[in-house]
Amino acid sequence: MQAMANKTLINRKVLLEMIPLSSRTIYNLEKRGEFPRRIALTSRNVAWDLSEVEQWIEERKSSGIQATRPGNTIGA
Repeated sequence: MQAMANKTLINRKVLLEMIPLSSRTIYNLEKRGEFPRRIALTSRNVAWDLSEVEQWIEERKSSGIQATRPGNTIGA
């Protein structure tokens, strides 16, 4: 398959340099389907597809979504 030919994977260190969020926040976003899923390379090593992370950043920049503060849930 040629679909995987030009994939660039980044590790957690590079991801955290690009996305100023904690590992826990990124994990929670992934679990909710709001962030690109990690790829398990080994049992102890994960990576993310750089193009998916860049697309996520672009969607955030262009969406105009205002982040909600933790604990400010309406109707809870």
